[in-house]
Amino acid sequence: MENTTKIQEMLEKKAKIMQGGGPQRVQKQHAAGKLTARERLDLLFDPGTFQEYNIFMKHRCHDFGMEKVDAPAEGVVTGYGLVNGRGVFAFAHDFTVLGGAMGEMQGMKVKRIQELALDAGVPFVGLNDSGGGRIQEGPATSYGAIFYNNVMASGVIPQISAVMGPCAGGTVYSPALTDFVFSVDKTSRSFLTGPSVIKNVTGETVDEETLGGARTHNTLSGVSHYFCENDVDCIEQIKVLLSYLPPNYREPPPAYPCTDAPDRRCEMLNTFIPDNERKTYNIKDIILEIADSHDFFERQAMYATNIVTGFIRMNGKSVGVVANQPQSLAGCIDINASDKAARFIRTCDCFNIPLLSIVSVPGFLPGIDQEFGGIIRHGAKMLYAWSEATVPKIVMAVGKVVGGARPAMCSWELHPDIIFAWPSAQMIVVGAESAVDICRKKELKAAREAGEDVDALRRQYIEEYTREFVNPYKAAEFGKFEDIIEPAQSRHIIIRALEMFRNKKVVLPVRKHGNIPL
Repeated sequence: MENTTKIQEMLEKKAKIMQGGGPQRVQKQHAAGKLTARERLDLLFDPGTFQEYNIFMKHRCHDFGMEKVDAPAEGVVTGYGLVNGRGVFAFAHDFTVLGGAMGEMQGMKVKRIQELALDAGVPFVGLNDSGGGRIQEGPATSYGAIFYNNVMASGVIPQISAVMGPCAGGTVYSPALTDFVFSVDKTSRSFLTGPSVIKNVTGETVDEETLGGARTHNTLSGVSHYFCENDVDCIEQIKVLLSYLPPNYREPPPAYPCTDAPDRRCEMLNTFIPDNERKTYNIKDIILEIADSHDFFERQAMYATNIVTGFIRMNGKSVGVVANQPQSLAGCIDINASDKAARFIRTCDCFNIPLLSIVSVPGFLPGIDQEFGGIIRHGAKMLYAWSEATVPKIVMAVGKVVGGARPAMCSWELHPDIIFAWPSAQMIVVGAESAVDICRKKELKAAREAGEDVDALRRQYIEEYTREFVNPYKAAEFGKFEDIIEPAQSRHIIIRALEMFRNKKVVLPVRKHGNIPL
């Protein structure tokens, strides 16, 4: 009988803790368009698989009347479970308990669950909804240990962060250190200094949504990688992302049964590239056409839209895609596109995800702002990322491959495993007009001095240069393209190459670590 009483007491304690801040605060959370921490975790994990950690933990602060304050589960729920049958560790801030603010013991809970995820070698998901540090605890509140663990886990296990409410001050840096960041429209708020501080210091006036909302960080800052309509959409997108990722760097990504024939012809690609170079096209149509079941999970879809990054499956296996987008800045690479692509390339390389580069790039974006902003330094990140990557690297040129942007998309010199082109591709240093003005400068000058029709002669030279060089064949003669293919065969050829290089091994020079230009 005594044991029964003790069990009942334990169950009652747990039931009370699971109510979080109580019905009124839960109702307020729902009224704000947000789910509670436990509701979010229930959506993330397969039913009945979640094992909670440290549910009974309590703070030990006695200042400012905190000894009288009950903070169920210390304002954060931590544990592990299965997501679509695969192991995942996670935490979720409980905003109904002291606004999810972090104190000493909450920090200890999060630190503990991070380290267990690293030990277990499985992905880690953080559902952030916190007002920041718990001021009452003063210096006891420390994010440093969490940041340290983020860095130690970097490249070892996938780390995913969702900003599902306020994420201010020091709280913002843990998501920024992780591999993928999701943010929720109208409820996500990420900033180091809030509107009131900014107004006091700089005199600038801005509201929270404009300063740190999901749309801002998905379109302007690039801090967020995925824009979510609501909490449910956010959790569902996280589950999709996890399906592309391995549990850790030692293992390959999961493979799924594929009902889409590997040798499926993509007939629409044979007529996809317009003959008129002034007409544009959507590079995503190519990605969708070659992907299993025409499915593409794009990353940073709203940021630096002149380059496209994301995941597809080919014959059931994960592939990371980097592609120029002719519909935005004509596909030129700028500062933001460089950062976006380099980060994605390195993320895929961390987790054994092969890379496919689809090239249609007229060059780096020219302009004073770009030069003063450090396009040289930022563009170098792409060169570094491609060169460092040891996963299978496939390059498919479909349009222009011009000048210094050529290696930025993984040229032959950066050791792709196969680089091939469509008949519509053209690898050149500069356009035909500029090439003629440089290479035929003496002839044009002599014609002008002789009173000849310089414009007609220049047009003739441009036509000759175009016939000779503006095509994929001259580059193929020099080995820069290793094959020129029928576009309809693209899917089959890529899958065949990926299968051939599936067990690729590259040993990099021994060193402490490389020094990527940041």
